[in-house]
Amino acid sequence: MILLVAVSLFILLPVIWMVSASFRTQGDLVGNPTSLIPQVFTLDNYINVWQRIPFGRQLLNTIVFAGGTTLASLLFDSMAAYALARFSFPGRDVVFILIVVTLMIPIQVTFIPLYELLADFGWINTFRGLVIPRVADAFGIFFLRQFFLSLPKDLEDAARIDGAGEVRIFARIMLPLAGPALLTVAMFTFLASWNDLLWPLLVATDPQMQTLPAGLALFKGQHSSDYGMLMAGAILALLPMIVAFVFVQRRFIEGIATTGMK
Repeated sequence: MILLVAVSLFILLPVIWMVSASFRTQGDLVGNPTSLIPQVFTLDNYINVWQRIPFGRQLLNTIVFAGGTTLASLLFDSMAAYALARFSFPGRDVVFILIVVTLMIPIQVTFIPLYELLADFGWINTFRGLVIPRVADAFGIFFLRQFFLSLPKDLEDAARIDGAGEVRIFARIMLPLAGPALLTVAMFTFLASWNDLLWPLLVATDPQMQTLPAGLALFKGQHSSDYGMLMAGAILALLPMIVAFVFVQRRFIEGIATTGMK
C-alpha cells in the first residue's frame, strides 16, 4: 500500500507542481522553480489569464471543435465499422486494410494539402475548417469494427424476420449495444481534439477562432515565458476533462475490456 502511494505521488508530481505553479508569482517560480510550496500565494494568474487572451471565447471554440469532431466521428466511424463488420461486399477486406494502413501515416504530412484545399473553399478561420477534416478516424473505425464483430448474428436475423430494415437494425439494435465502445471512442476523440495544438494553430490564425491549446501557447515565448499564467490556463483547460472522465470512467473501462471479445 505504501509503495502504491509512493508510486502514485511520483507519477502525479508534474501535476502537483503545475497546480502549485499556478498560484505562484513569476519571480517566485524563476527564483525557486523546484519548490512545491508558494512563497507568496496569489490568484493573479487565474485572473490575468482571462485578460491576456480571449479565454472565454477560446474555451467555447475548443468545446465546439472537440464536441463537433466527436459527434461527427461517432456517426461516420460507427457506420463504416458496422458495414465492414456485418456486410459482405467485394473489396471489403481491402478497404479495411487500407483504413488500418492510414494509422501508420503521420497526420502532419496531410496538413499542407488540407490547408490549400480549405483555403480554396474559404474555410480558414471557420468552424467548418476545424471540424470537417476530422469527421472520421481510422482508429475509431477499427475499434468499433472489433466490437461489432463480437455481437451475435442472431440479433440481426431476428430483426429481419420481424421486418426491420438495415438502417433500423443499425440504429435501434446495434448502436445501443455498442454503447461502451462508442463511449470509449468518444473519450479518445474528444481528448485528442481538446488537446490538439497543431491543427487549430494552422487553420485558425485569428485569436477569436483559436482553441485553448493555441491560445495558451502564446504565454511561452522564445526568450521568456509566463509560467504562472500558462499553468493557470492549463489547469482551467484540464478541469473539464477530469470531470468528464470521473462521470464516464466505469463505462470507459468496460468498453476497453469488452471490445473484441466473442
